[in-house]
Amino acid sequence: MTQFQESGFVGLAMALALIINGAFTLYVLLLVIAYLRAKPQPPGRARDFVWHFFIPCRDEESVIGDTLRYLREQYPDVHLWVIDDDSDDGTAAIVRGHAERSPFVHLVQRRRPDARTGKSHALNAAYRALDGWLPPDADRTSVVVAVFDADARPSANVLDVCAGPTLFGDPQMGAVQIEVRMVNRNVRKPVPDGTSSQNWFGRTLVRLQDIEFRAAISAIQLSRRTTKSVCMGGNGQFSRMNSLDELAGRERAPWRGSLLEDFELGLHIMLAGYRTGYATEAWVDQEALHSLPRFVTQRTRWCQGTMQCMRYLSKTWRSPYLSNAGVIEISYYLIQPWLWLVGTVTYPLPILIFLNNLLLYPEETMRFLSAGGAVLFAFYLFFGIAQFAIWGYLYHRRCEPSQGLLRCIGWGIAYAAMIYLFYVIAWRAFGRLLSGRVGWAKTRRNAEVIVTGPVAKEA
Repeated sequence: MTQFQESGFVGLAMALALIINGAFTLYVLLLVIAYLRAKPQPPGRARDFVWHFFIPCRDEESVIGDTLRYLREQYPDVHLWVIDDDSDDGTAAIVRGHAERSPFVHLVQRRRPDARTGKSHALNAAYRALDGWLPPDADRTSVVVAVFDADARPSANVLDVCAGPTLFGDPQMGAVQIEVRMVNRNVRKPVPDGTSSQNWFGRTLVRLQDIEFRAAISAIQLSRRTTKSVCMGGNGQFSRMNSLDELAGRERAPWRGSLLEDFELGLHIMLAGYRTGYATEAWVDQEALHSLPRFVTQRTRWCQGTMQCMRYLSKTWRSPYLSNAGVIEISYYLIQPWLWLVGTVTYPLPILIFLNNLLLYPEETMRFLSAGGAVLFAFYLFFGIAQFAIWGYLYHRRCEPSQGLLRCIGWGIAYAAMIYLFYVIAWRAFGRLLSGRVGWAKTRRNAEVIVTGPVAKEA
């Protein structure tokens, strides 16, 4: 290949990347519009429904006691179903103590070898327990089941918000997801015994997760209200009991076993003809991870779960209940991890070729830059960063105005770097998928120093 051809190839590669980036930038622009134009949803009356919270636990003695106390104080009429997945610590004993003092606390205990087989199986055990507990004449359209993490802190208004006329006040609403926030976003020393650099990195990683959920993911969910394709998350998801009944089948198991059981459940609820909703007026606080290895483990599980759900693409396309826009949006979500795999090859390619030419053919490369290549290259880098960094500014404007604008812009640039980490995580998830490793790996809490027993079951 001649020097001229190589320079031309650099330009062509960057032009193609710019087209792809331009298309994605347009998508981001639509998300920003939905995010900024979202109107508050009116609340309803919580007393019109019967509420049950499912809380799956495995080795959660460090947080479950405080969580139960908080939930009992905030929602005294809500039944709390804690699923102990054969914990090696004192989780079951703590829950049992609360259950002895209150008829609103229920312990669902699982034992190995049936336990520790995944979050879906734990939730199905709670569903069967609730199903058997409800009286035969119960109005199951007014029974709502929520799933919360063991450290969850839902906002005080969550029940009234979810009971609103545009959410469960609509009889076709099968499931609702509320906004997720990071409870430790303002902690200055997430690693108490760590160095200043470790704490800087840790609190930055925590803040980026808050930006991710409250800005980027929230914008995606708000746009899905238009396409009628809102997805469920693992923390703060609410489902109407009769919609779970329709999915349960003869096995009495609404959750189907994917590593991304939350998205999977929401998709099946939509495929069954129910609507799904999203609320920013209520939220749940959860703990963000300050450890990069644990963050990578968590996101690998999520990414692998999305890859597993690719098997539902054909059902999505054939569904009579989903709009065309909804089908496109869900399809993009399912294909995204595979695009990350392709992106790890296509996106760095122009930069690698450019650096190679700069070393081997410096004069020709400088002529290419002066002839317009520099502008093309600048646009390539700008679009590659700006489409993600914009969430830092929006986070300042809508979520944390007390944080300085420049600081939030800096977090936005760091958020772009975190997004590109997902390209590497996609390969890790793909490797697990190829090797047949589908075990549900529990992400350790920040407060957990020593974990006893196996942390994951490898299948």
